[in-house]
Amino acid sequence: MNTERAIQKQRKRRRYRVRRNIRGTADCPRLSVYRSHKHIYCQIIDDTTKKTLAAASSRDKDHSASYGGNCDAALTVGKRLAEKALEAGIKQVKFDRGSYKYHGRVAALADAVREVGISL
Repeated sequence: MNTERAIQKQRKRRRYRVRRNIRGTADCPRLSVYRSHKHIYCQIIDDTTKKTLAAASSRDKDHSASYGGNCDAALTVGKRLAEKALEAGIKQVKFDRGSYKYHGRVAALADAVREVGISL
């Protein structure tokens, strides 16, 4: 079997397994992470109303790092998202890592969110 195709199947299974158990509500919304090769994106979603409550990415104009595909960029994005969430009155979220392993940039983003004061 093609290695790339096998990796895609693993990611798909992982994404379904993670998202099967996580639903964001108004009390505890879902923090969803998307990681591309060059950037990282995250948003806080209320699944009952299907609304995005806060979002941040490494492509934002106020992003200080020149490259958005490393752990330093994930730290700044996580801190900025947590500050926006606190302004919106969100203190607790459910972490949706999607099809990505909790490692590297995804873990750095989660740690930065916790550091500002939001519980995952």
